[in-house]
Amino acid sequence: MIEAVWIIFAFSLGMAVKLVGLPPLIGYLAAGFAIVAAGDIAGIPVEGTDVLAHLAHLGVLLLLFTVGLKLKVRNLVRPEVIGGGVLHFVISILLFMPGIHFFMELDWYTSLMLGIALSFSSTVLAAKVLESKRELRAFHGRVAIGILIVQDLLALLVLALASGKTPSMWALVVFGIPLLRPILYKVLDVSGHDELLVLLGLLLALVIGGHGFESIGLSSELGALAFGALLANHKRAGELSQSLWSIKEVFLVGFFLQIGMGGLPDMDAIVFAVVMGVLLPLKGILFFFLLLMFKLRARSAFLSGLSLTNYSEFGLIVASIVLPQWLIPLAIAVSVSFLISAPLYRMAHPLYDRFGDWLSRFERKGFHPDEQPLSLGDARILVIGMGRTGTAAYDHLKKRNIDMVGLDSDPAKVAEHQHRGRHVVFADAEDIQLWKNLEAPELEYVILAANDVEAKVIAARQLRQSGFEGVIVAHSMFADHADAITRAGADHTYQTMAETGVGLAEHIFSVGKRKQQEVI
Repeated sequence: MIEAVWIIFAFSLGMAVKLVGLPPLIGYLAAGFAIVAAGDIAGIPVEGTDVLAHLAHLGVLLLLFTVGLKLKVRNLVRPEVIGGGVLHFVISILLFMPGIHFFMELDWYTSLMLGIALSFSSTVLAAKVLESKRELRAFHGRVAIGILIVQDLLALLVLALASGKTPSMWALVVFGIPLLRPILYKVLDVSGHDELLVLLGLLLALVIGGHGFESIGLSSELGALAFGALLANHKRAGELSQSLWSIKEVFLVGFFLQIGMGGLPDMDAIVFAVVMGVLLPLKGILFFFLLLMFKLRARSAFLSGLSLTNYSEFGLIVASIVLPQWLIPLAIAVSVSFLISAPLYRMAHPLYDRFGDWLSRFERKGFHPDEQPLSLGDARILVIGMGRTGTAAYDHLKKRNIDMVGLDSDPAKVAEHQHRGRHVVFADAEDIQLWKNLEAPELEYVILAANDVEAKVIAARQLRQSGFEGVIVAHSMFADHADAITRAGADHTYQTMAETGVGLAEHIFSVGKRKQQEVI
């Protein structure tokens, strides 16, 4: 099976690219181009197969389903999301279309379709880079994914109009999908923690969501996303997402490999891709200023805009239907944008740390929806990251009647904690400006319980640089992460699994002692 050989080759290049500090998906793209080039040298034409296309499609559906699991619909109905998405779409077309028409001497219809194809940002890449840094649920991650969903809906509308096809009358049933939530919640509750949970995820993402939407004339991608969002409020949504992780990653190799195998370009296609690569920063700049217009802080606008600074696989879908002759040039342009955007976002936080003061000058005055605290008041204990670990630590220490506060970058999580009576506020531990402006005169202890190791390192380093001399403790899954956090300034970093083992060992004696006392 030739597809297996291709995937092994893609894995090898992905591993090599990762070793030099770049995202593996760049290696997968390079593998696709290398396979096509090797075939040309050997005189054997190489093209993507139906099997590879199917694997790629499944990977996209699973990715969008897991993105949906992390979404709260109420957070999408926001001015910066809807306004930012629609305005960027319209302005991008107005910028691209005239230039393409006059400089490339194409007719207005072709120029319009190319402008539309280039206006979208990649849902797959943005979700991938945000997920890899565990920023999907951070404020800027939510804004970026929300805008992508708006763009995806616009793309579906364009495809429906351009292809002359309309959804069937059965498409109206999608408005009744929310009625299925109680049933799906019950099924998820009884699915257990093993293979039934994985199969449930595959069933919802690929069959009911993907194939189900496609059969009534709607996008299978939209269906996968919709069913993921339907379960986002369930307490086991995170576990379901984690159970699909490995399967999704394998299938996504096929997606990026397929893009690379779209064919080697001619000189005109290369020139087109290079020009589009040069113009790529304009997308990010436009996003930055549009989001500032909706009163986001410069940092959130910068991070959201940078994650969206790429061209989209939806552009390839548009081209495959209405501009098939432009498919390869657009595929190369999308690939070039991936090569630029992925490593660039990897440096997003250091870049903002360097240019943040200058970028902040463009912020609008007044209240910002992503406002962060300026003071911790009389709090003596600070918990950074209010997930399961942070919440458990907070609740345990709260029994001592000590003033304390929790910080988290997920607005929905903050609201939930506040509803339960915990003193938790929105803040992003990776924001250098937070630590420069934050006043905490009574602070004595800090617990670093955030998911992302980079957030813990930055928080520890910034606390020490700001003069904090109290106790900083953290937890980590891996020894190298623990060393990095400790070097940044933490007094001690507990390795989660090792500490759990020690705790279990200690419980042997305490349980044994109680049993002996019961016998006596």
